[in-house]
Amino acid sequence: MVRDVNEDAYLERSDLGLWAVADGMGGHTAGDVASGMICEALKSVKPPQALSEFLDEVEKRLLRVNDKLRAIAKGNESQTIGSTVAALIAKGRHAVCIWAGDSRIYRCRGGQIVQITQDHALVEELVEKGILTRLQASSHPQGNLVTRAIGATDALKLDLEIVELQPGDVFILCSDGLDKEVKPAEILEIAGQDNDRSLSDTLVDLALSRGSRDNVTVVSVHVTGSETTRDRLADAGDDFHTAETLPRLDTVKQPTK
Repeated sequence: MVRDVNEDAYLERSDLGLWAVADGMGGHTAGDVASGMICEALKSVKPPQALSEFLDEVEKRLLRVNDKLRAIAKGNESQTIGSTVAALIAKGRHAVCIWAGDSRIYRCRGGQIVQITQDHALVEELVEKGILTRLQASSHPQGNLVTRAIGATDALKLDLEIVELQPGDVFILCSDGLDKEVKPAEILEIAGQDNDRSLSDTLVDLALSRGSRDNVTVVSVHVTGSETTRDRLADAGDDFHTAETLPRLDTVKQPTK
């Protein structure tokens, strides 16, 4: 609604059990290039034999992108070229959330919503230290300042969380443009009402209707099948389907001259 360039990117590979959202770092050079490089690198991952191998391959590719972005920035003598990333990797009955930055992964289950990722952001650190309240953090002038991202430093550290999957789980991967405008309780309510094919669109449209201060990208992943079915199937692609939204370039308003 306010920016000329959409620096978000996303990946949807339900056939592999791999989904990701990346948000190029606003205010830096070529954030859209950084987020695009992340999704492009993950797009060609080969079908894994085990979840551990799957995770290793995703980590290696993110580390390579980090090195490339550092080299590009140094070669051009430019500012940091970086991007957040939040990815969901699923195989069989388990999944791994892997992330850097403030793009998030939520899980809706049994009428409750949980934020699985923890923001790598200055305001989050201030909240943890008791310097800011959660309410103060939501409107802090440095709310966009992330403390970790792909391309931000030579040594990249990624956080991981392993989760067991249950039929009926809904995972929401999103750039911070969503959580700036839509509260977790609202996401949960909409997830309980909307079918899987419209959930992502509904969440993006809601954020935009509130005058979105940032680009908004949402990927929703819906776990289907019975426990018995899940025990039998080894390929996550048989157990998952995805609804996603393209970056909404058509909704970006050009500044008035």
